Amino acid sequence: MKTGILFDLDGTLLSTLEDLTDSVNYTLRHFGCPERTLAEVKSFVGYGAYNLIRAALPGKETDPSVEEALAFYQDYYDTHNQIKTRPYDGVLEALAEIRKAFPVAIVSNKPDRATKPMCREYFGEEIFALGQQDHIPRKPAPDMLTVAMKEIGADACVYVGDSEVDVQTA
Repeated sequence: MKTGILFDLDGTLLSTLEDLTDSVNYTLRHFGCPERTLAEVKSFVGYGAYNLIRAALPGKETDPSVEEALAFYQDYYDTHNQIKTRPYDGVLEALAEIRKAFPVAIVSNKPDRATKPMCREYFGEEIFALGQQDHIPRKPAPDMLTVAMKEIGADACVYVGDSEVDVQTA
């Protein structure tokens, strides 16, 4: 049996919360809504961008639709997602050591169009990365992990994450 190690991305390998917060607040300002704190945005992340924006909106009749705010947010975040983002101290070295003994992949509820370029930037082409795609149920459903395990040739895996959704996924 070949065991792989699958990692969440945001909050586990990369510190992305500041860019997420800045993008949420840019969106909220655009629609005339009050901004959210870093702690509030942190409590909203983990279940995908739709749920992040739905939670960030204040819930008033004057709010834009979640879909409208989400489209605006995604356009902005796609081009502003690596301003303050950085790997946590020691992550690159730890991954290099882990990869000597285990196949590794990254599985994120961040949209695939943001996950793949971000992972290439920080971790290179050698680590398989999978972000949320419409045809694969997102975490905590096991489907994304199953795809990643197949891609890296693993029969079993250890899953490493930092959030409630990651606990549910594991």
